[in-house]
Amino acid sequence: MKTIIFFIISSFIAISAALAQSKVTAEKVGDKIEFLVNGNLFTSYIVSEFEKYPFFFPVNGPSNASVTSMRNANYPHHSSLFFGCDKVNGGNYWQEGLERGQIISLREDILESGGEKAVIENECIWKRPGAESPVKDIRKISVSAPSNELFQIDFEITMEMLLDVTIEKTNHSLFSARMNPDLAVINGGTMINAEGETGEKSTFGKPSAWMDYYGERMGKKEGLAILQHPSNQWFPAPWFTRDYGFISPTPMYWPADDEKTVLKKGEKIRLKYRVLVHSGDHLQAEIAKEFEKFKNEQ
Repeated sequence: MKTIIFFIISSFIAISAALAQSKVTAEKVGDKIEFLVNGNLFTSYIVSEFEKYPFFFPVNGPSNASVTSMRNANYPHHSSLFFGCDKVNGGNYWQEGLERGQIISLREDILESGGEKAVIENECIWKRPGAESPVKDIRKISVSAPSNELFQIDFEITMEMLLDVTIEKTNHSLFSARMNPDLAVINGGTMINAEGETGEKSTFGKPSAWMDYYGERMGKKEGLAILQHPSNQWFPAPWFTRDYGFISPTPMYWPADDEKTVLKKGEKIRLKYRVLVHSGDHLQAEIAKEFEKFKNEQ
């Protein structure tokens, strides 16, 4: 009898754990890959040849509304959550105008789907008319949902220099997020770094391991944090921040020689970022604790 009871209890615990575990799927739909958590859309990774670069939109928070903005009238080159760079060997792989430079997806392979996480690999080439391609990159993107109040995107990118590359000093560089206006500091939101400094005036140009940006809407507080891994070149990169809703760890705006960043042909730059989309503020979401976990991951 005891054996039967033990078996029933063990089975119940196992089933409860399985039900509590989020199921994350990735599916190619047209020119995007949709990531769903328990059947609900979390984010789409858009790889259209008519866009400047691949990017994520929407990036839905626990409220089921996107914490990022797709476009902005004043800054149409801010496409939600993205990776790009301006002033690369005379090309522009950031601002609008495909003829100035474009990051094109060559392939998108779904590596894992249907378990605790979904993983894709995306290979891209940086190109523009009349010039040799300076960079190709391979991105590994992993999406998971540690809880109902915390969604996670791990973005790992290896950039290979196909030529000697010179990046002139620019504030338009690398991994970036454009927040939904509802969450912006100018509309009552909060932007805070790992040192506890808040707002554009106190965080602009400051090196920091992470930055969180959150606000309240529809009676619920939520936001997005970007974490830089300590293995990254330039860690901790200084941040380009704006109270109107923009954050980016931007090493190319503060290069060592104050003018340019030079990378040699064949050189590879590996960068790892973790994006946390969360309920509550940075303390409730335990962003500092989450960074410690991320820091210790190889």
